[in-house]
Amino acid sequence: MAPKTFKRKLCASFKSYGKQKGKLNAEKMNLKHFSLEELQRATKNFSQECLVGSGAFGNVYRGTFHLEGTLAIKKPNAEQYTSTDEFRNEVRLLSKVKHNNLVGLVGFCEETGPKAAKILVYEYVTNGSLLDYIMGRGGRSLTWRQRVNIAIGAAKGIAHLHEGIHPSIIHRDIKPSNILIGEGFEAKVSDFGLVRSGPVGDQSHVSSLVKGTPGYLDPAYCASFHLTPFTDVYSFGVILLQLIAARPAVESSRSSTISHIINWARPSIEKGCIEEIIDANLLLEECNMEMMLKMGQLGLRCVVQVPRERPTMSQVWQELEANLNLAPEYPIPLDSQRFSSRSIHESVIRISNQSEHDYSQSIVSIDGIGLQRFHVDMDSVSFQSASLRCLEMSIDDDFSIPR
Repeated sequence: MAPKTFKRKLCASFKSYGKQKGKLNAEKMNLKHFSLEELQRATKNFSQECLVGSGAFGNVYRGTFHLEGTLAIKKPNAEQYTSTDEFRNEVRLLSKVKHNNLVGLVGFCEETGPKAAKILVYEYVTNGSLLDYIMGRGGRSLTWRQRVNIAIGAAKGIAHLHEGIHPSIIHRDIKPSNILIGEGFEAKVSDFGLVRSGPVGDQSHVSSLVKGTPGYLDPAYCASFHLTPFTDVYSFGVILLQLIAARPAVESSRSSTISHIINWARPSIEKGCIEEIIDANLLLEECNMEMMLKMGQLGLRCVVQVPRERPTMSQVWQELEANLNLAPEYPIPLDSQRFSSRSIHESVIRISNQSEHDYSQSIVSIDGIGLQRFHVDMDSVSFQSASLRCLEMSIDDDFSIPR
């Protein structure tokens, strides 16, 4: 063989190897590679009948498979992934995320050509999201013990991202709609579209454009662009308060006054009067008010101004679990608790008279220069206060995946 011919073949072989190296190996990652035709059959060609959720990223469909049963198919918008490598990096990352309190990735679909597709397939979680229960959709509600157990499970899942994976992962979008409720009412944290690798070694933080959801964004992150695991802790603290009060993170009344749940709940929690803010549904049944108060106090510690003064997510679930283990086996009768029937009546009237919460919100993104409003999504309420503007930042169509 002539030297030049041999050299050309050798170079071609190396180029071919380089292309193959970037491809996803489903078997190695213990995932299934679904064909687009399989997903179309399972979702009746991505029909409205199978649509179970939508957002800035795209749509989620319920798919029924012969062998795998029911799965959730996340079909992104065309602009969700800026490159094939970005999609592949996300798949590789999520394949490593295995925990009972994290929604598991089952497989993916990657096809090129006229029918190009980049789709993720997750386990299907049966009982909707925590947001459904906070909003009371379809008359849904949770007992006090279910609320604590959901908080413990979600905290364990987030703690696994922070401490059980190396390098650590910061979720960046902890909110009720991203905490799904399983068949046994266990919590499963979902939607990893905004995840970032956390600090490594001696790093105290990673620098990142601010992305997240209004009402759940850590003001310290908004002000400094410094992302740490404590950013997720802040968001979770807001959720703890919502589990107690069944109230939006940010609420705007007809009088245009704006109230964040932290500022609204703090006075009552600090003076130990949890009955002033508790969900009326809990006042109509036997409830451990002391446990609710402790959860509220923990929520306030999660949202303190200085990130390093907040507990870690492991400390959060351990404290919740320890307090729950000390709680009486049987519910505490209402007449044995320290608040009066009058306060119960006033709380029920106060909450029942509240207008239906508007969970629509304006979504904005920081580009390092200014704010630009461009999208509408769920989970909180839009507001105009300049002093609270950092709470108005939310996800855009971009997301970052560890490289």
